[in-house]
Amino acid sequence: MKAAIIAGGLGKRLRPLTEDRPKPLVEVAGKPIIEWQIEWLRRCGVNSFIILAGYYREKLIDFLGSGSKFGVHVAYVIEDEPLGTGGAIKNAESLIGNETFIAVNGDIITNIPVEELVEYLNGLRDAVAAIALVPLRSPYGIVELDRSGRVISFREKPVLEEYLINAGIYVMKPEIFEYLPSRGDIERDTFPKLAAEGRLVGRVFRGYYWRSIDTIKDVEEASHEVSKYLKP
Repeated sequence: MKAAIIAGGLGKRLRPLTEDRPKPLVEVAGKPIIEWQIEWLRRCGVNSFIILAGYYREKLIDFLGSGSKFGVHVAYVIEDEPLGTGGAIKNAESLIGNETFIAVNGDIITNIPVEELVEYLNGLRDAVAAIALVPLRSPYGIVELDRSGRVISFREKPVLEEYLINAGIYVMKPEIFEYLPSRGDIERDTFPKLAAEGRLVGRVFRGYYWRSIDTIKDVEEASHEVSKYLKP
């Protein structure tokens, strides 16, 4: 199975770490994000990767090469100017071909069993795409009050099980290319159209590790977490 890693963004919120490298090469616990992703997806049965590169593309190519050192095959699709997540995937249509594929944002670290999302989508005739959903982890501590206004507890960054967020992990059938813009984001331009037609589905993954690396604080916190939740 093929996976496309969306790796062309500027990573502005991670500066100065991204002043001389693309966001997927920012290290978490001594290992670049994209290496965590390749190891995870390889365990899920992915052996062919398409890197959708832009910013500091040459450094991604230097690091990953052909993919042989990771036991996979790696190809590259380059965007000369930002195309958005939807445009980046559409730009790779010729390499992805006529098959179901995985697409992943290049800034997440997780152990979600994405093969289950593949099986879920393939079992639905009319659906074109499936999104992995995870419960929202509050970025803030939560204070609970009783009816009289007295503080009864503090919860430090709890997981809010009733709220689900897009995990940045997608499985898509080749029909998706009919919906993708040449320039624009899949989240804003494609998924709302699919949802309106009833052709977009989501599956909730609870109890798995998931972290989006958006800020330096995320790097620091994830570096302490990964040894606990992820295989070496």
